[in-house]
Amino acid sequence: MRNNKTYTTVQLVTLVALRFLIGWHLLYEGFSKLLSPNWTSAGFLKESQWIMAGFSQWVISNSGVLNVVDFLNTWGLIAIGVGLIMGLCTRTAAIAGALLLFMYYLNNAPIIGIEYSIPSEGDYLIISKTLIEAVALFALAVFPTGSIIGLDAIITRIKGKKDIK
Repeated sequence: MRNNKTYTTVQLVTLVALRFLIGWHLLYEGFSKLLSPNWTSAGFLKESQWIMAGFSQWVISNSGVLNVVDFLNTWGLIAIGVGLIMGLCTRTAAIAGALLLFMYYLNNAPIIGIEYSIPSEGDYLIISKTLIEAVALFALAVFPTGSIIGLDAIITRIKGKKDIK
C-alpha cells in the first residue's frame, strides 16, 4: 500500500477534494430522493432508449421490482456519498458510485438520433457529466486517498496497533 509520501500535497488535496465533491453530490441526490415522498425512478427509466431500455421497461412493469430499485438507488447514493466524504470504504464507495453512474449513462446516453422528452444539461454528444463523474470515481478508486486522509486511515492505524500487541 502506498503512503502519503508518494503524493505531493497538491496532488493529495486535489484527489481528496474531488472525492469530497463527488461524495457531496451523490449524498445530496440520495437525500433529495429520500425526502421527496413521491419520488420514483420510473420517469427516468421510461426515458431509456439505449442499451438498458429493455431492462428499464421490465423494472417499470413490475411495481415490486421498481420499489426495490428505488430503495437501492436512494440508499446506495446516500451510502456512497457518506463513504466518499468520510473516507470510509473509499475504494468500494468509488467503484460502487462509478458503476451506478455508468448504469445511469447506459440508460440515457447522449447518442445522436436519440431524443429524450426531458431536456438534460451537461450532455455533449456521447460525453455527459454523468460519464465524466463515473470515470472520475474510477480514477479515485485507483488512488487510496481514504487510507491517507479519512476514516480508512484511522481504522488502519487502530488495526496496526492491535497487531503489534
